[in-house]
Amino acid sequence: MAQIKLFGYTDKITVKAGDELVFHVSADGTDTAEAQLVRLIHGDQHPDGPGFIEKEIACEVNGPWQVAKQFTQVGSFLTAEDPQGALRLDGSFTLFAFIHPTVPAWGTRQALLGRWDIQRNEGYCLGITQAGFLEFWQGDGKDIDYLKAELPLVANQWYFVAVSFDARNSQATLRQVGVGNRYNSRLGKVAPVEYDSHVRETLRFRARNQDDTPFLMAGARDWHELRGHFVGQTYCGKIDRPGVYQRVLSRDELDAIATGAVPTDDGRVCYWDTTLGYTEHGIGDTVIDIGPHGLHAQGYNRPNRAQTGWNWQGRNDCFRLAPHEYGGVDFHADAVLDCHWQETRRWRIPADLKSGVYALRLRAGPGIGLAEEYIVFFVRAATPRARIAMLMPTASYLAYANEHLSFDAQIVQAMTGQPPILAAVEMEMYKNKEFGLSTYDKYLDGQGVNLSSYRRPVLNMRPKARMSSMGITWQFPADLSIIGWLEAKGYDYEVLTDEDLHRDGAAALAPYKVVLTGTHPEYHSACSMASKTTWPTAVA
Repeated sequence: MAQIKLFGYTDKITVKAGDELVFHVSADGTDTAEAQLVRLIHGDQHPDGPGFIEKEIACEVNGPWQVAKQFTQVGSFLTAEDPQGALRLDGSFTLFAFIHPTVPAWGTRQALLGRWDIQRNEGYCLGITQAGFLEFWQGDGKDIDYLKAELPLVANQWYFVAVSFDARNSQATLRQVGVGNRYNSRLGKVAPVEYDSHVRETLRFRARNQDDTPFLMAGARDWHELRGHFVGQTYCGKIDRPGVYQRVLSRDELDAIATGAVPTDDGRVCYWDTTLGYTEHGIGDTVIDIGPHGLHAQGYNRPNRAQTGWNWQGRNDCFRLAPHEYGGVDFHADAVLDCHWQETRRWRIPADLKSGVYALRLRAGPGIGLAEEYIVFFVRAATPRARIAMLMPTASYLAYANEHLSFDAQIVQAMTGQPPILAAVEMEMYKNKEFGLSTYDKYLDGQGVNLSSYRRPVLNMRPKARMSSMGITWQFPADLSIIGWLEAKGYDYEVLTDEDLHRDGAAALAPYKVVLTGTHPEYHSACSMASKTTWPTAVA
């Protein structure tokens, strides 16, 4: 019998009366779970304290739920929607890009750009082999042709890479040129390393281009009988200003692009100018195509934009000062920002629900260990009446969400003076890459994680959780001790979150005479910090 596991999250973590809350639940080993709405009062199970305290709340969402296994797309990539089939490339073509691979030889194939279906062996793709060589491959659904560079790619080096296919004679030419300088790459030009490769071969097969195969950058389409289509062969590294032509570009033309020339219009299908779209209001996930079809690429799991590009000269340390030198789009094969699970149940917050810390408790089978899940959310008062506000530091919860410090931070044991105390949930979190990482962790290529989200199960933002490196409650479960104290003393209070302050500013705090913070309110936005500094003068 399979082990029962329940995990879930909500589309929002702070709500008030009238708001709708959507629950997303994944289950292993069961198709039903018993749901119960609870108000959380004390989260520490230590025998010297009051113990774990929750209050069950009568609610229409209580009772048996139908649940199912759900899957998460891991890895960041770009998709270019192509409804007219401009990227089918049935004739001659050229693909090119500047690339900066961070772990070229990490033992799995990595796709850079193309229309490749892994399961069907169809399409075309420029990518990297398991051993770290640049390679072009195309398949007709039965057989695959491969054209591999002569020299392996060096990690953290910028290259200009291109492949041309001449439909007249079936010749493919693969080109790899080092474009590193002393600023943009790990090694400068003075290092005695060979980077360049130029190979040509007559291919046996033509690419079969199915209408439903997407054009992807930093990944390729795959299929599994349980989860359906997903993106595999995800890439670790940067891509800068990729392009596609429906003709063979000459060596002189490719040399010109490799040294910074803007590609010509003649035969251009797509040219994604990765330096466009930078605004004073932020940088979105859309990478602009300035080609004739406008096939803008959309990011998944938030590829990092405005990173140093192939032409960065080391003089300007911000993309605002030299946007043309910050065309790098950074991809990570283990990035997760949103699980995108199917909706399991939705619920509208009742008008009479008291402000507080709540959770939907799910249990299946024995209801212990991984068979029990608490999906936490915070209810704000629609009309504030209390004089005390408990400010839950959700920004700090997210910064440390699903942190792997006990496993990966070598200094932790020396700092704490003890080995980690691991529970089953920590082991599951570490094994399952679908839960994502905290901003205290590193991606598999060693780069730091800079984004976090609550649209995934946050396993350490749960009651009963303990910080495994120290074996104590910390952050959210520790903050429930303040809730327990307020309840024990009979104080009338209401709950706010950092998200409320970011969105509403000082107005969120104005109705209250006293504001309590959590035990570790370490992170703030500019808006939430401003609201805290102006609150005392805004009290009614």
